[in-house]
Amino acid sequence: MASALAQPIRVLYQQEGVTNNERFTFALDRLINHLGAQTKKEKIDSRLKLKKSDVLVGVKGSFGWDRWIPRNLLDSLTAKESFVIYRKDSRSPLVIVGNDETGLLYGCEEMVHQAAYEKQHIALLDAPEMVLRGTCIGMQKTEYLPGRDVYEYPYTEELFPWFYDKDLWVKYLDMLVENRYNTLYLWNGHPFSSLVKLKDYPYALEVDDATFAKNEEIYQFLTAEASKRGIWVIQMFYNIILPKPFADRHGLKTQERNRVITPLIEDYTRKSIAAFVAKYPNVGLLITLGEAMEGVGQDDINWFTKTILPGVKDGLQAINSVIEPPVILRAHDTDAPAVMKEALPIYQNLYTMAKYNGEALTTYTPRGKWAELHQQLGKIGTVHIQNVHILANLEPFRYSAPDFIQQSVKAMHEVHLSNGIHIYPQASYWDWPYTADKVDERLLQVDRDWMWYKAWARYAWQASRNKDEDSTYWIATLANRYGTTEQKAAAILDALNEVGEISPKILRRFGITDGNRQTSSLGMLMTQLINPYRYGLFTLLYESEAPEGEMIIDYAEKKFKGEPHIGETPILVAEEIVKHAEKAVKRIASLEVAGPQEAELKRLKNDIYIHEALARHYSYKVKAAVQVLQFKYTKDVESLQLALPDLERSVEAYRQLAKLTADSYLYANSMQTKQRKIPMRGVDATFKHWTEMLPVYEAELANFKKSIDSLSKSGGAAEQKRQPLEVASVQLPEGTRLVRLKKGVNLYTDQELVVTHLPEEFEGLQAVMIDAGKQKQEGTSLRFEAKAPVKVLVGYFNSTDKVFAAKPVLEIDATANDHGQVDTKVSNALRIQYMPMIDVHSYSFAAGKQELKLPKGEAIILGFVSDTELQHPYNADVDNRGDDMDDLFGYYGEIKL
Repeated sequence: MASALAQPIRVLYQQEGVTNNERFTFALDRLINHLGAQTKKEKIDSRLKLKKSDVLVGVKGSFGWDRWIPRNLLDSLTAKESFVIYRKDSRSPLVIVGNDETGLLYGCEEMVHQAAYEKQHIALLDAPEMVLRGTCIGMQKTEYLPGRDVYEYPYTEELFPWFYDKDLWVKYLDMLVENRYNTLYLWNGHPFSSLVKLKDYPYALEVDDATFAKNEEIYQFLTAEASKRGIWVIQMFYNIILPKPFADRHGLKTQERNRVITPLIEDYTRKSIAAFVAKYPNVGLLITLGEAMEGVGQDDINWFTKTILPGVKDGLQAINSVIEPPVILRAHDTDAPAVMKEALPIYQNLYTMAKYNGEALTTYTPRGKWAELHQQLGKIGTVHIQNVHILANLEPFRYSAPDFIQQSVKAMHEVHLSNGIHIYPQASYWDWPYTADKVDERLLQVDRDWMWYKAWARYAWQASRNKDEDSTYWIATLANRYGTTEQKAAAILDALNEVGEISPKILRRFGITDGNRQTSSLGMLMTQLINPYRYGLFTLLYESEAPEGEMIIDYAEKKFKGEPHIGETPILVAEEIVKHAEKAVKRIASLEVAGPQEAELKRLKNDIYIHEALARHYSYKVKAAVQVLQFKYTKDVESLQLALPDLERSVEAYRQLAKLTADSYLYANSMQTKQRKIPMRGVDATFKHWTEMLPVYEAELANFKKSIDSLSKSGGAAEQKRQPLEVASVQLPEGTRLVRLKKGVNLYTDQELVVTHLPEEFEGLQAVMIDAGKQKQEGTSLRFEAKAPVKVLVGYFNSTDKVFAAKPVLEIDATANDHGQVDTKVSNALRIQYMPMIDVHSYSFAAGKQELKLPKGEAIILGFVSDTELQHPYNADVDNRGDDMDDLFGYYGEIKL
């Protein structure tokens, strides 16, 4: 802009009414830098003779703005962060007034973006719709540290070299300013042991003195630079996580979901928070009550109101401050409305936050129970924030579909009653600051995913925009970014909007979960499509985070019975995702990749072709799955034979996908730990690339062909006889009552309910008799000692009623698979009279003294078996429903597909 100005410019500023001098000065200096070297700045003086080339700036609290701006425009300048840009005519100076210093900063930025200085007349009043608009950065890694669990990462240069890079912080913060973000969240399990020292617990510090000093310096730098830009830094933490040196000293675990809250743990946590608030009183706190402690109950209410908030108040008292820092309660694995009801009377500056579409982006038509929770929180009277979280179904490919994003923000307002937004990185959250692109020099997320950040910010500021004007804006922005013509930019925009529908539709209609245990870009096994309950189906995905419609298993049943279909169906989506891909490819097929952004345009174009291959893979496989499920009803091998061509086409499409990603991406998923379960268990960074998954799908196809041949020759499936489970010997506490498992036996000490159905191979196990009443009140804890590795078999009732213990769920509990317990090992395994069906999960323990802990609610302990037993899941089908077709797809090595 500066090169286009032919004459010197005076920036005349009004200091009166300014309350944040650093932010005011930053806005002024940034404007002068934009205007060029000839620009001069002076205070407004009534004796100065104004020129048409002058730019007048200040905040509304100053006097005299009605000399240059109409009174009705000034009177409308009432919202926080709002601004006015005004020039009466070509003979008048340009005036920029903010309702506050942040508004002035945004007004100066907007003047530059609109080239308002060149306009003979302008009268622009602008204000944000979303009160809070923020992004987050994870102080996390792609893998666990030795001897530690999830989220446990001290702030050190070895782990996070980028955290100490001031130039990178300035680059990122400037991006936030340009997009009018006003919040920055730092996520970590327990940051306090890296940022504060406690007099009573000096050994809790997790970093050495030199690192601690660097942490102090960079944190002070970050918060100061953010404040200049109108950005509020918020530190997130989980409950309850203890620093490793503290835990080791006291013989505690760093994390234990069902732990007993002791005075020591409470005192340490309260003093940590107090020390942090006293040191950084302008930094907000984001609290996750659940996941690392058992959520939904009085414990989390007490922890928030009797430990966390008192800790905040202690910190304020220590510095004689009465200004409450904002505290955000995250509605994750906790009863947030109940917590807020108890908390608001004792602390006023509270906010709430909940995930928009879980840990994915699936729909702009949210509904059901999840929408009801958002609505409850939105009606409390505080600001409710939407968390666009993890995006496990989008990574690692580029995603920046303005149409989908705009509709999502509208839904946040209209359906979820929200007035704040919190945006995760578009991909590779666990690998910040880098993307997964396979290039000589790693790409930065802030560079590659510029449009992701820009789109959410644009619609968070104002959701409803004129469609033609909005399209013109994006075309011009893309043309400028990539140095191409508007015609080619329009083609890119169309392609981005088309592929923007593909991943959301795939997950919401075919997926297992909205959580990051599924990497949907790697595809899905056939058994995951035809038997999702085996994999711990997260039904909220279909009930709340998708339009009304049908799952694959529902569609197949209706198809066989000739019943009418409802809403969005799997076959409809299978067709639609291919059409989206074809339209996108058609638009960019002839796109020339040249100029300064040649390499990035080439990568962007490759991503469009990747989406096409992914869409075709899913489309063919879903059609094959629907056909395979017909065998469940017909028992005719021809039903399987008819599925074979589409399954073969799906593998061929996946070969293309593997080819397109082989040299362009390092990985599909940035969380490369045991949390990753679908399509394959991703422990130790395995099965993270399409080239690793291709042999799995090829084996699945080959096994299916063999099954068809076998069934064709035998005329039907052979009955499989299972061997009795090998009982393991363990030493139990005195008074533990055991009973030999068989039909007709009672497993309870406090009620008369007998076993009516169980598999033959379970007969003879030594079940532990349980007190159901005590389980509901206290949960279950069983200590034992084993001479060899064992599995403890736990029966969970298939019911969401709160009287029953909840099954392990990784969506809300990162430790839910620490003992291999998250997957159902034997489904439909047991029935007790008058009770729901029971599924069996196995908990693996090493030899030695151990403790089994289960959450509150009824569950049964069926016994102890050798750890070599139950290596592969199966359906016992004790009710003779005949639902198990998983054996059709065999094994990949030792892994049952």
